[in-house]
Amino acid sequence: MKALPNILTLLRIGLIPFFVLFFYLDVKSAHLITALLFTLAAITDWLDGYLARRLGVTSAFGAFLDPVADKLMVATALILIVNHNPTAYSGIWITLPAVVIVGREITISALREWMAEIGASAKVAVSMLGKIKTTAQMTALILLLYREPLGAFPTAEAGLLLLYIAAVLTLWSMVLYLRAAWPTLNSEQR
Repeated sequence: MKALPNILTLLRIGLIPFFVLFFYLDVKSAHLITALLFTLAAITDWLDGYLARRLGVTSAFGAFLDPVADKLMVATALILIVNHNPTAYSGIWITLPAVVIVGREITISALREWMAEIGASAKVAVSMLGKIKTTAQMTALILLLYREPLGAFPTAEAGLLLLYIAAVLTLWSMVLYLRAAWPTLNSEQR
């Protein structure tokens, strides 16, 4: 039971090749399977953290692996979506929020690593805004991976709108993290 959160995190990483494979398969249900696999991965993202806290089995390995799994999953989905580039959300309109999201993740990961090295990691802990951003981002990616209209519901367009909302929240949370870390970043003592 102690290992369950880490097993779920490893499962999330293990699902990545499968949703890549199904994304490129030329079968009728490929979009649905891809979106379902990504949804399963997104659920394990929430569940592994919940179980680790609930069962009191947090670990250094889990604290390291969880954000790595998240970033691999999101970056892979964004690359697939940008690479596929359907006409409903082509070119710069899909690339721009993808670059903002990936750029922010790299920046904040580097900031967290540096702040941890100097013993100030609490200043850049995950916030509620980050959780809202993640929810918008995961929902957007599920819709964009599925990309087929659901009746009259324009899945791709709704996904793109949510991706822009996630990108704005991404920038906002990055500013908040940088502002919290600024006194440390700006200090003369290194």
